[in-house]
Amino acid sequence: MKVTPAASPSSAANGAPGITLVPIAAFCFLWSSAFSAAKIAVRDCPPLTLLAVRFLIAGALMLGIAAASRQGQPLRARDLGSLILLGVLNNALYLGLSWTGMMTVSSAFTAVLISTNPLLIGVLAGPVLGERLTWRKLLGLCLGLAGVALVLRSRLVGMQEDLHGTLLVTGGLIALVAGTLLFKRLKPRAGLWTSTGIQSLAAAVALLPFALTYESLGDARLTASLVWSMAYMIVAVSMGGYYLWFMILTRASATSASALHFLMPPLGLLFGWLVLREPVSWLDLLGIVPIAFGIWLTTRKAP
Repeated sequence: MKVTPAASPSSAANGAPGITLVPIAAFCFLWSSAFSAAKIAVRDCPPLTLLAVRFLIAGALMLGIAAASRQGQPLRARDLGSLILLGVLNNALYLGLSWTGMMTVSSAFTAVLISTNPLLIGVLAGPVLGERLTWRKLLGLCLGLAGVALVLRSRLVGMQEDLHGTLLVTGGLIALVAGTLLFKRLKPRAGLWTSTGIQSLAAAVALLPFALTYESLGDARLTASLVWSMAYMIVAVSMGGYYLWFMILTRASATSASALHFLMPPLGLLFGWLVLREPVSWLDLLGIVPIAFGIWLTTRKAP
């Protein structure tokens, strides 16, 4: 399957044509569950080393699938350079920073903070992609930011989350936003398996020097939980989740595609509670309400 040109802002306002509920639901499930799986994995392995190994294996598998399905056609130098840059942003920086931050903050809190990326995209889509910022979008952004501030205040003031870890996760959020906007702007032409595989390998190469410099393999412990969580993240998240994300992003506008992240706060909190027994307060749930309503206003079609 070839990556097609992005939909125009007017057509994208009607949603994501050609995308059924099944891949959307699968993406939301896989993306939100990744935070809990990562929290389990980093208990037994330093985050940058873990990510470098994950991206190396996942990238090799995806390029193998691309070759087997005859998606391994030669790429233009521009497309290859674009995919390498996108891999550094969407994988290396986004997950490298957020996973390092998750050493000191909860997976649920990380999911809530990362899920605010549609708010930033709503602001930047105008100057970068030519999407118009209406009063509904502006009101939605204000509501979403108010909800984020409520969750942040609830956890930081109550000393539930570490400030340094919060700043690292915020850096990962910025990288994800930049990667999303650049994907729509650069429009690299490649099969989705090829595109995702190259980005994954680029992330592994970018992370490896930092992992070797700042982490020690002696800190890793080969436990059953590490093996299972690593396998889940390689197959379900890197291969499944990222494939679905770029498929959706290819067929919809940046704002419409990123709006799916409004489901990540409740799902992230749910997985954190179910898998890791992380506490969820009523202020967390209260903060989700303006976030979800704000993103709905930001991305809804004008009457």
